[in-house]
Amino acid sequence: MPLPGTKGRILLGLELVVVLGAVVLAVGALARRIRVAPPIVLLVAGVVLGFLPLLRDVALPPEVVLLLFLPVLLYWESLTTSLREIRSNLRSVLLTSTVLVVVTAAAVAVAAHAVGLDWGAAWVLGAAVAPTDATATGALAGALPRRTLTALRAESLVNDGTALVLLAVAVQAAVGREEVTALQISGLVLLSYVGGIALGLLVAALETLLRRRIDDPLQENVVTVLAPFTAYLLAELVGASGVLAVVVCGLAMSQIGPRVGRADTRVQTNAFWTLTTYLLNGALFVLVGIELHAAARGLDTRQVLVGVGAVALITAVVVAVRFAFLFGSAGTIHLLTRRRPERGPRQTNRDRLVRGTAGFRGAVSLAAALSVPTAIASGRAFPDRDLVIFITAGVVGVTLVLQGLLLPLVLRRAALPPDEDVEHELEDAEIAATTAALESLPAAAESLGVGEIAVERSRRELEAQLRTFRSEEDDDLDEDQQAERDYAALRLALVRRKREVILGLRDERRIDDIVLRRIQARLDNEEVRLAD
Repeated sequence: MPLPGTKGRILLGLELVVVLGAVVLAVGALARRIRVAPPIVLLVAGVVLGFLPLLRDVALPPEVVLLLFLPVLLYWESLTTSLREIRSNLRSVLLTSTVLVVVTAAAVAVAAHAVGLDWGAAWVLGAAVAPTDATATGALAGALPRRTLTALRAESLVNDGTALVLLAVAVQAAVGREEVTALQISGLVLLSYVGGIALGLLVAALETLLRRRIDDPLQENVVTVLAPFTAYLLAELVGASGVLAVVVCGLAMSQIGPRVGRADTRVQTNAFWTLTTYLLNGALFVLVGIELHAAARGLDTRQVLVGVGAVALITAVVVAVRFAFLFGSAGTIHLLTRRRPERGPRQTNRDRLVRGTAGFRGAVSLAAALSVPTAIASGRAFPDRDLVIFITAGVVGVTLVLQGLLLPLVLRRAALPPDEDVEHELEDAEIAATTAALESLPAAAESLGVGEIAVERSRRELEAQLRTFRSEEDDDLDEDQQAERDYAALRLALVRRKREVILGLRDERRIDDIVLRRIQARLDNEEVRLAD
C-alpha cells in the first residue's frame, strides 16, 4: 500500500510518461506528413501541453537532464560520429567549442546587464546560452552533408563542457563565497578538461576489459549502458567535466568496440540505443516546451515583458556572434596561414553560412540555468534567477523553431556539393572485403575440413556479390545480377510464408510461444539479410 501522498505523485509520473510517449508517437507521424523537423513540432506540442491543468506542476529538474538524459544522448552521439572527420576539422572544432563559447558568454553578459540584470546573473545567463546543443543538432541538421554535420556535432559535444565550467565560475562569483582569481579559473579549466579526458579513456579501457571477458550479449550490453553514467559520475566526483568524460569514452569505444563486440551483442546494442535515444530526445523537446510555462509563472507582468524583450535581444546576440566568429576567425586564420600548405578540407563561406544557421540551443542550456542555486551566501535570493531561467527557455525555444525552420531554406540556398565520399568508400570496402574472402576460401575450407559442395556454394555467393558491387559501379545490370535479385525476392516471399505457417501453428496451439519466438528470430535475421 503506498504511503500517504505518494499515490498522487506516482499517478502524475505515470500520466506524464503516457502523455510524453503518446506525444512523441503522434508528433513523429505528424512531422513526416507536414515535412517539418520533429523537434520543432515536439517543442510546440510541449508549449501547448503546458496549458493543461494536469501538467501545471510538471517541471524539468536540472539533475534529470544532466545526470540521465545527457550521458545517454552524448554517448550515442559520440559512438556514431566520425573520429576521422573530427581530426580533419580539429582546429575549427576546438575554436568553436572553446573560444566561441567564451566570446558568446561575454557578449550575452554585456547585453543582459544592459537590460537590467545583475552582473552575476548576466554571466550565468551568458554561460547557459553559449553552447550549441548536440541532440538538437543531430535531430534538426540530419540532412546536412556529412562533413558539415560532423563538425557541428563535434562542436556541440565538446562545448557543453566549456560552458559548464564557465557556469560554475559565474555562480561561484555571484554567490560571493570567495574571490575568484585567475589562478583558480585556470585550475578549474585544467581539471575539467584533463580530468574529463583521462576519466573518459579510463572508463573506455574498463569497458573494453569487461566486454572481452563476458560471453553473454545481455551482460555485455549492461556494461555498455553503465559506461556513460560511470564516466559522468567519476568526473563529477573529482570536479572534472562529466560531459567531456562521456564524449571521450564514446569516441574511444567507437574505435575499440567493433573489435571486442559480438555480432549478436551489436544487434541488441543498436536496437536498444536507437529506441532509447529516440524516446529521450522526443521527451526532452516536449519537456522544454512545458518548462516555458513553469519559467513564466515565477515572474510578474513587468518581468515577463522585460524577459520577452531580453529573449529577442539575447537571441540576436548569440546568432550575430556566431556568424561574426565563423566568418571573422576564418579570415584571421587565412591571413596567418596563407603561406603554409592547407590541411584538411577547405571550408567555404557557404559552409559557414549553414554552420551559423545550425547553432541551435537546447535542453543543456535550460538545465544549466535551472541548476543555479536559489540563494547566495548572505541568505538573499540569487539575483534575477527566475528571469534568467525564463530568458534561457525563450532563447532555446526561439533558436529551435526559427533556425530549425530556416535551415532547410538556407541549405537549399547554399547549394552545398553532395558528399559522395561515403558511397564511394562503401563500394570500395565491399569489393575489397568480398575479394579477400573469396581468395581465402580454399584455405578456410581446408582448415575447417568442409566438403566441396559447401565450397562451391560459398564461391558462387561471393562471386555474385562481387558482380553486384561492380555492376553498381558501372550501372550495368546483367543477367546474373538480375537472377540474384530475383533469387533474393523469391527467398523473401518464402520466408514470409514460413512466418505465416509458424504463426498458424502457434494459433492452433500446436507449438509453444517459445518455439515461435526462436523460429521467428531466425526468420527475421534472414529477412533482414535478404532485404539489405
